[in-house]
Amino acid sequence: MSGILAGKRILVTGVLMESSIAFHTAKLAQEQGAEVILTAFPRPTLTERIAKKLPKPAKVIELDVTNDEHLDRLAGLVRDELGGLDGVVHSIGFAPQDALGGNFLNTPFESVATAMHVSAFSLKSLTMACLPLMEEGGSVVGLTFDAQFAWPQYDWMGPAKAALEATSRYLARDLGKQGVRCNLISAGPIGSMAAKSIPGFTDLAKVWDDRSPLAWDMADPEPTGRGVVALLSDWFPKTTGEIVHVDGGVHIMGA
Repeated sequence: MSGILAGKRILVTGVLMESSIAFHTAKLAQEQGAEVILTAFPRPTLTERIAKKLPKPAKVIELDVTNDEHLDRLAGLVRDELGGLDGVVHSIGFAPQDALGGNFLNTPFESVATAMHVSAFSLKSLTMACLPLMEEGGSVVGLTFDAQFAWPQYDWMGPAKAALEATSRYLARDLGKQGVRCNLISAGPIGSMAAKSIPGFTDLAKVWDDRSPLAWDMADPEPTGRGVVALLSDWFPKTTGEIVHVDGGVHIMGA
């Protein structure tokens, strides 16, 4: 099969809904010639059902990125299925409800720690778990929500995304000698399951109605998926530590 990912083996995390960026990334990756394997938590059976809507079958592995046993076994399971990896997509984020929705000043550290572990530290954990599979180098691509700003209702997910962005830069620094690139896509709001879990998400999304130079459709995750696939490909061979905005241009607007 031809395509910009022809012959590539890609692991995609976070496929929970057909409307998610992760699902569209997996779909586009397959259409561009890649073999794809998925990870899921906490409901692998849900991801298995969603995976049936992909162009080709994709195996689903249960992976809790905060569980060392899951991380330790991941490389072996993926190697048995694909032999190795050329790319990894980190599409994982979570914060407890008391860390969102305008509760920033009252959130307990335990909830902040959970948000940081799942949403930021997991990029390092996942990358290191997959590193033995990328013997000839590879591309790690994560998803962020522009951490330069304080967004309405986003609260502790904002600092978690800032930590994710810093983590990506340090991974890029330390893994470059092994030929591994690490980049992020900063996406505009998409009506995914993760987004719907944020109280007041529609208020945050209204920013795009007023400020986006390009018309932004919250129901269309494909543009973001295309950005991820591009960074997974060989068309960015010397780009690492970068944050590529796929947000309709909101990040350039002063008001």
